[in-house]
Amino acid sequence: MADKADITFYHAPNTRSSGVRVLLEELGVPYRLHTLNMRAGEHLREAYRAINPMAKVPAIRHGDALVTEQAAVYLYLADLFPDAGLAPATTDPARAVYLRWMVFYGSCFEPAVIDRHLKREPGPRAMSAYADYDSVIARVTEALTPGPYLLGDRFSAADILWGSALGWTTGFGLVAPDPVLTSYVERVRSRPAFQTMAAADAQLAAEHEAAAKAGAD
Repeated sequence: MADKADITFYHAPNTRSSGVRVLLEELGVPYRLHTLNMRAGEHLREAYRAINPMAKVPAIRHGDALVTEQAAVYLYLADLFPDAGLAPATTDPARAVYLRWMVFYGSCFEPAVIDRHLKREPGPRAMSAYADYDSVIARVTEALTPGPYLLGDRFSAADILWGSALGWTTGFGLVAPDPVLTSYVERVRSRPAFQTMAAADAQLAAEHEAAAKAGAD
């Protein structure tokens, strides 16, 4: 059994791994931060492809275990540290809702948002993983009404995932503003862990941009 503190987190600022950085801050656990300068193409090099052949972040190594794919990383870490209370136990009925929304993000929400942004049709309903965009957004909005979180009054790792996702999709205009979604994003982003990691990511992004420019000169 690996030591719980033996965690390496592979991260690039302002990417899907930023939420995992918030999760680790919320968990309050030690880890080694391995940053990848995507502006310099470090994620495409052989060293990182040995970690994730898809050349994507986030990824974590915990002892001999290697976890990639965003939702899988969230699930793994929140379960690894149950005392933090960010994941319902397997015997808790709330686990079903929690798992649904952890999986719904990658299987339905993001494909629907990207297809709509790129003006691509979802395909026949029987072949589409998400059916249609409007239904996806309606289900998310329903889940956050009345809120304040996906599990009602209980904040969980799922809210870190969705607070991050809805933040960037509404911020870039991929999802239309909505009072329910906007208030949810503000609620999640106001947490100290989000504030701390947003500042740290902004500094890291500036450093990476400067390094990439220097390397190009």
